[in-house]
Amino acid sequence: MEHRVEPDTIYYVSHSGGKDSQAMYAYVCRLVPHDRVVVVHADLGEIEWDGVQDHIRANIDHELHVVRAGKTLFDMVRRRRETRPDAPSWPSSATRQCTSDLKRGPIDKFIRNDLKARGMTRAVNVVGLRAEESPARQKLTPWRLNKRLSVAGRTVHDWLPIHDWSTAKVLGQIAAAGQEPFWVYAKGNRRLSCVFCIMGCDGDLRNGRKYRPGLYRKYRELEIETGYTMFPRASLAERTEENPQLALV
Repeated sequence: MEHRVEPDTIYYVSHSGGKDSQAMYAYVCRLVPHDRVVVVHADLGEIEWDGVQDHIRANIDHELHVVRAGKTLFDMVRRRRETRPDAPSWPSSATRQCTSDLKRGPIDKFIRNDLKARGMTRAVNVVGLRAEESPARQKLTPWRLNKRLSVAGRTVHDWLPIHDWSTAKVLGQIAAAGQEPFWVYAKGNRRLSCVFCIMGCDGDLRNGRKYRPGLYRKYRELEIETGYTMFPRASLAERTEENPQLALV
């Protein structure tokens, strides 16, 4: 069923530069008036792919609002090591502080401030999560009240407009818009998030090592510095090296 556009509401579209965000933006712009769409990108600094923000700007018809956290992933890992030396230093699929602190937090802050500046109280937080991606995402409700942001007189809903879409439909939407996905998909990437993501498959991680070797070395040095590997039972070297005997290089 097609979404009913909410009156007197701003639609904040979170855009990572990935294929799902790109398809979602094109779809949402067919439904929501142009002046009620705001595009927001959480800048992850050096750990995101070079050129992502240029790719977003080239494929949207809105201003891109870039938000940043006051810390980096590397800051988070080192801080965790200092305060909890007995616990793993890296985020995990169960405790994804990287998502909450580096993406969701800055975007939430932007929504609060932008609504206040506009003198408005109603918003929709639009996110490109799909059920096909994981069992956890299958369980998400495509339309729900955002309790974090629905305070102080605001009413904010989360909307997952492409939640039930297949990868083929996502790519079809991008092609129909006369666009192409970010270049790393053509190299075999399944996801586009951090270059080295805790949720990434081995192929994505190997592409990161191949195309961002300097960043790869920083991750490896931080694994050695903290004494903890990026993944519960494997280092980044082990996940990216096809020959296990060379894994610690």
